Amino acid sequence: MKPKLIALDIDGTLTDDRKQITPDTRNALLEIQESGVCLALASARPAPGLYEMADQLNLKMHQGILMAYNGGKIVQASDGQILSEIHMEEEQTRDLLRYLETLPVTVILDDGIQFYVTNADGYKVEYECKNNGMTCAEVTNLADFLHFSPIKLLLSVDPDRIFEVQRTIAAHLDDNLLVVRTAPFYLEIIPAKINKGTGLCDICNYLGISPADTAAFGDSENDIPMLNAAGCGIAMGNAEAAVKESADRITLSNNEDGIAYAIKMWLAG
Repeated sequence: MKPKLIALDIDGTLTDDRKQITPDTRNALLEIQESGVCLALASARPAPGLYEMADQLNLKMHQGILMAYNGGKIVQASDGQILSEIHMEEEQTRDLLRYLETLPVTVILDDGIQFYVTNADGYKVEYECKNNGMTCAEVTNLADFLHFSPIKLLLSVDPDRIFEVQRTIAAHLDDNLLVVRTAPFYLEIIPAKINKGTGLCDICNYLGISPADTAAFGDSENDIPMLNAAGCGIAMGNAEAAVKESADRITLSNNEDGIAYAIKMWLAG
């Protein structure tokens, strides 16, 4: 099938382990855009964390879409127009931040412009700032500081404890919130109505196409709803086992130009 839209997770999917888009993958994506296929970058990252990749793939020129925060914010790449945005409740978030103080997690809060933490040297804080090209402000207490309604809470967690911590948080959350793994060391707490599958369908509605006419690539737990919603869900060779089980096809890994391979084999039309 030649899709009308291809949705791409970034970390572990679009980028290799050096956080770079390889030349073969970039060329394949530029070429398929020239043939009329729209691209959407679909990531747990805040929108600023998508800009560099969008520029490398010429998404502004080709009217691409940015799906940030797992679908919590959808933006038109060409002009920055916000197509949709979903937020957590401020008071509920403040209570949740106080609860998280009791757990072995580093909370990284953002307002879409910069990050806020209680310790700038905390686990994966510098890593997250660098990946997204965003600055970080240190505050005394996140719950006391909170003065806006965030889209998500990012938690960095020891990979050896992440499943245990995820279960603990899940048992505490109200029905309107979810906790999902987005990396071996990241958990994210988001509104339950946010996921990449819903985000993909929202983009399709905006473009006037059917989800059946789309393909999607991913590697992590938070990518599963998107792979299920797409007409062709493709797991990377490095994907988690559950992601591969949910996919229609499995391609090569992110270090082996898995996207370029899949486009050539299945999506070029």
